[in-house]
Amino acid sequence: MIDGIAVIEIAGTLVHRGAWIGQSSGLTSYEGIAAQLQAALADPGIRGIALDIDSFGGEVAGAFDLADRIRAARAQKPVHAFVAEHALSAGYVLASQADRITLPRTGAVGSIGVVALHTDMSGALDQKGIAVALIHAGARKVDANPYQPLPEGVRDQMQRELEVTRFLFAETVAAGRGDRLSHAAALATEAAVFRGADAIAAGLADDLADPVTAFRGFAAAPQSSSPTSRKGSQMSTTPSQTTETGAASGTTAPPAAAAPPGPAPATPQTPAAATPPTGDATAASRESIRAEAAEVAQVCAQAARLGVTIDAADAVTRGLKPEALRAKVLADLAARSDAAGIIATAPAAAAAKDSPIIAAARKAASDAKR
Repeated sequence: MIDGIAVIEIAGTLVHRGAWIGQSSGLTSYEGIAAQLQAALADPGIRGIALDIDSFGGEVAGAFDLADRIRAARAQKPVHAFVAEHALSAGYVLASQADRITLPRTGAVGSIGVVALHTDMSGALDQKGIAVALIHAGARKVDANPYQPLPEGVRDQMQRELEVTRFLFAETVAAGRGDRLSHAAALATEAAVFRGADAIAAGLADDLADPVTAFRGFAAAPQSSSPTSRKGSQMSTTPSQTTETGAASGTTAPPAAAAPPGPAPATPQTPAAATPPTGDATAASRESIRAEAAEVAQVCAQAARLGVTIDAADAVTRGLKPEALRAKVLADLAARSDAAGIIATAPAAAAAKDSPIIAAARKAASDAKR
């Protein structure tokens, strides 16, 4: 804990299980992150949670469940993500659930996609004169085994599972980002990586600042601060001094004192005369209907790729909303594949070291004692 803020490090490759895996291994477990999150929420001395993220991604299994827990935590305490320097793929799933995301000018976020690997060793084994016989019960028991070429039907099934997972990935990101990044916009990134100002413009992040400076602004926020609005984005190189909006610190000004409880006096209201819609309002309404119909069609097209058939014309006629259709698609999809990993290509693991945020906080504490 630093100045009343719980700092949760999310670094290296992310894996499902292993609560005691440390950064020295190059791995961080969702299980361990969840335990730290729960402890921070239960501690009355902690008034905010900082996610210190530097990860290229990791496993699918456990990522979305942890994302849901981080998003739910915002209702109790402000949660901010500080990217130093990467929050990609599974790392971005977690970052996207924070109230705000801050990254440096060279920071990278995104990679909203999924990848699976199949290695065909049959040619190499033939050259060495090695024959592998797989004795199995169940026609699909040895699907995607490395000793045989990948059959087209198995490849198609794997592709479908990846598309299902990417759909859920984008749905989770959209739930965390609110109106700053829609489900359709998340899919439209096609798993691209966005850096610095481009990430702000695309709606994948909120603030452009040195993570250490931004963290100090977050830690200096008033005790009674609450999470910021999910609307709008900010781009700055230094934390804002404006306390009304709390753009840099990610908190709003303390709420005004509430009036004593009691029944409010009734005030008669004169009914306002109905005003017929103007031409501009009618045009705007028509444009809104067109946009919603287009979004419905897009959802139906994506569903078709996933093997779920929805009649777009019927959905529009019945007035079904895009959100309801997405929920239906997710309900109809098969269970996601734990064999797939959401990960961007990562460099070789480096030796463990403190994150910039923690290193700066420790130095400040040491200087204060002198």
